[in-house]
Amino acid sequence: MATTNFPDGVTNAASTGANGAMPFLDPTLYHTYWNDFDQYVAADWAVTETQGSATQALAAGDGGWLVLTNTATENDLNEVQKTPASFALVAGKKAFWACRFKASDVTQNDLMIGLVNVSTDPFGTAITDGIYFQSLDGVATADLICRKNATTGSTSKASFTTLVNDTFVVLTWYYDGAGNLYGGLNGTTIAVLDVASYFPDAALSPIMAIQAGEAGAETMTIDYIFAATER
Repeated sequence: MATTNFPDGVTNAASTGANGAMPFLDPTLYHTYWNDFDQYVAADWAVTETQGSATQALAAGDGGWLVLTNTATENDLNEVQKTPASFALVAGKKAFWACRFKASDVTQNDLMIGLVNVSTDPFGTAITDGIYFQSLDGVATADLICRKNATTGSTSKASFTTLVNDTFVVLTWYYDGAGNLYGGLNGTTIAVLDVASYFPDAALSPIMAIQAGEAGAETMTIDYIFAATER
């Protein structure tokens, strides 16, 4: 396949602005977080685990994998969250999320991944704000949820997709800055939510969590996470 070359560069900065002559995309226009898990720096993450024998570690795999291995007791939690919270979504600004992950057992575990308020109880009542994907114990489906504080509540696309044991899935969402949230599955938009009344108003942070739904050690493997917000 032939490529298109721009020897003088290409930019998305306004021609009249201070960065208008840059030959590359202006990195100041978006706040971006990208982690492909070629490295895992434990100090960058707040870890919440019910049992000390739970682990968070890199594993061999194409693209770099982070594996959360839970312990063998029902309701044991293994959660990692990037702290401090560094994302504040703005209703009039675009925002993006993408992740690729899998779980060893998608039915007998609670799973969460996305942007939420800082929390050590992700499957209880502590998630007050965020845009995230969640799958609860007893079902293989994942929901797309947009939540604004404990008083306002949330809107969601229930059964957004069906997960499969030990099979990677790519889940994305895009907020258009005008009240609409677009949910994507493996590169294709499959749902649109009106979230104007439920837009998060707290500081948010990337989270990945697995909670055992029955006895037996289980894993959640994350290939990558990506978050970006328009400044």
